[in-house]
Amino acid sequence: MSAEIVEWLLGMQGIERELGPGQFLFHRGDAVRQMYIVREGGIRFVRHLEDGAAIVLQRAQAGSIVAEASLFSSKYHCDATAFDPTRLKAILKDTVIERLWQGHEFSKAFAAHLAKEVQKARMRSEIVTLKTVAQRLDAWLAWHDGMLPNKGNWRSVAMEIGVSPEAFYREIAKRRS
Repeated sequence: MSAEIVEWLLGMQGIERELGPGQFLFHRGDAVRQMYIVREGGIRFVRHLEDGAAIVLQRAQAGSIVAEASLFSSKYHCDATAFDPTRLKAILKDTVIERLWQGHEFSKAFAAHLAKEVQKARMRSEIVTLKTVAQRLDAWLAWHDGMLPNKGNWRSVAMEIGVSPEAFYREIAKRRS
């Protein structure tokens, strides 16, 4: 997350939205019309695979931008759902694009933010290539300063590292014994 770009976006005209846990912000195939900033709570950006498995592509929490890579897409390629009670600011896509073309400082801040997001995506990609649940969890913990989220969000971490919730819970239990 880049505080600078989020600050710019929060200063732009937009509308507030609220979602309850499990409610969809958008579905795969929906037209991209807005950019969202999470004010409170969190959004999970998920791609469902043909075999029924789900991969978390982004977990946006307070102060994060949701699906910024979709800014230049016509349709969303994944589903986005709230995993907590969530409040967002929605800004029209065209407003953000216009600001990118007109504002050198805004464009620079947005490019820096995207570079950080690419680094995070590469880290997630590397984690899911690891062979064991233990290795994946170790890598995830190293990336997150050794801190697991509260127990209610463990399922989300399991999805993020590409393992079943049951395998994830077993690994946590092993570490606690």
